[in-house]
Amino acid sequence: MDLNNKLPKYLTDKQNIVRLILFTAAFALLFINLYSPFGVEEKFNISNLRLFAYSSGVILTGILVVALSRIIMYQVVRRGAELRIYQYLIWVAAEILSMAFFYTFYELVILNETREFAEIFRLSVLNTSLTLLLPYSALWLYFSWRDKQRQLLEMSELPDAPVQKAMIPLRDEKGTLRISLKRSDILYLQGTDNYVTVWYLSKERLSKFLLRNTLKKMEDGLQNESIFRCHRSYLVNMEKIKLIRREKEGLMLELDTPVTVLIPVSRTYMNQVLLAFGQAE
Repeated sequence: MDLNNKLPKYLTDKQNIVRLILFTAAFALLFINLYSPFGVEEKFNISNLRLFAYSSGVILTGILVVALSRIIMYQVVRRGAELRIYQYLIWVAAEILSMAFFYTFYELVILNETREFAEIFRLSVLNTSLTLLLPYSALWLYFSWRDKQRQLLEMSELPDAPVQKAMIPLRDEKGTLRISLKRSDILYLQGTDNYVTVWYLSKERLSKFLLRNTLKKMEDGLQNESIFRCHRSYLVNMEKIKLIRREKEGLMLELDTPVTVLIPVSRTYMNQVLLAFGQAE
């Protein structure tokens, strides 16, 4: 697995985030009652029912850390940010440490634990890692399996002979159709904040159309149309690239247009672009 690859979309899907929070809460509740990592039953002489209610309150309060973290992650991605796998793993590590701090505070203040802070925190990190990483790993596999099943289903519904769509619909942020263009006419898309400018050919002249949308959403909708990202601010039609040039500023894509149009390639997407043309370094 290349940790620099883009994070799969199913990990930041709203419904999957809700599933992850609920499943992790259920797993943590079962884990803390069976494993009893905080030794509540040894400190307090209480019934199993009261122990269950007590530990449930503790673990569900701790899970609020995960819920808040995933809400922030969803908002970050929704605003157009692209998470890489290594960034996601760092995010998970931060969740583990945050929950470990919460449980350490709980043991020191609520349970009046007399052990050293470092020892309590070390055990809290261990227990929290088990509580989060097991359900996280299981759900990652499950979401990946479901995504592959969805892709297979979509492929099975395609006609035997692939038919290229005559027109590509381009929609705004609300999903409203604003313009439809032939793929052969689309040159590139340029994103600026919450707007995307679509550059295309019309009667052999460069024309443009402004959409209120994010480049990230446009990329998701065009991933099967040979239109891919080459820069944080650009999507380019692979079929309209005439040649790849190395300039002082870096890699540039020259488009097959009546007037010279150069699109920059950022370092992040350089290997991806070169690989698409069989020139990977």
